[in-house]
Amino acid sequence: MSRSSPGVARMAAILNFIADHPGQSFALTDLVRALKLSRATCHALLTGLVDVGYLYRTSDKTYVLGPVLAAIGRTAAEHFSPLQVAQPEMRKLADDFDVVCGAYFLEGDMIHLRERAASASHVGYPVPLGTRMPLRWVQATAFFARNPREADAAQARINPSPSVEQLEQLHSGMAFVREHGFIALTRRPDSAPGSSSMVGASLDDPPVMPETVLEAGKTYPLMAVMAPIYDARDRVSISLVMAGFSGAQTGAEVRKAGEALAEACMRISRFLIGQPEAA
Repeated sequence: MSRSSPGVARMAAILNFIADHPGQSFALTDLVRALKLSRATCHALLTGLVDVGYLYRTSDKTYVLGPVLAAIGRTAAEHFSPLQVAQPEMRKLADDFDVVCGAYFLEGDMIHLRERAASASHVGYPVPLGTRMPLRWVQATAFFARNPREADAAQARINPSPSVEQLEQLHSGMAFVREHGFIALTRRPDSAPGSSSMVGASLDDPPVMPETVLEAGKTYPLMAVMAPIYDARDRVSISLVMAGFSGAQTGAEVRKAGEALAEACMRISRFLIGQPEAA
């Protein structure tokens, strides 16, 4: 993997430091001390950033964020969507595993299918784009993996509420997501023969259950694999779901798909929280 130049890293450090202290201005000596830069290097970088409008040099010779950077920030805020980053990842997952990959957004106590990528064999997948459905305990395993109390509160608001057994499965599923980054959803033994979707518009439980033990050689009636995308507050408002797997899958195959999905969601999460791509 290529590395950024030291000059770019130092400029980013200056901008990030000033942005992290809104309402304050900093003199050259302040930045030299805080960022451990030489005086000559720091002065040259500040001059360049002022020249392009990313910083503004005040009359008392201190520096604040400049108007050009503010304009760029406004444009990014108005037009950025996490789907811009998620779409290429979803397309690759759909093609690599011959599935449908959907982006489900959490909106209150509802989840909303806002984007989807389908492999050639799944162009007629039965869950239409734009579908909204109540958040049930099964999907909550991914959306609330790091916030069990919020998961319980969300389920208490739904009528009918999950049973004690289902809540136990919910917490086991959330623990699995925290450890592995994904959850596999398999067909419930008592589900109707024609059930083919992990989601539904009613409050009825979807015909799936979280699988928290994956034995490599065992086969599973896999219906979907789900993984969370985290934001800067360590919360999940988007989960990616891979569905439409062909036939039963071995535990090794399930884990391979789940790990690929979790890695994609991790890359998207890193972007959303401003972390550099892992080496």
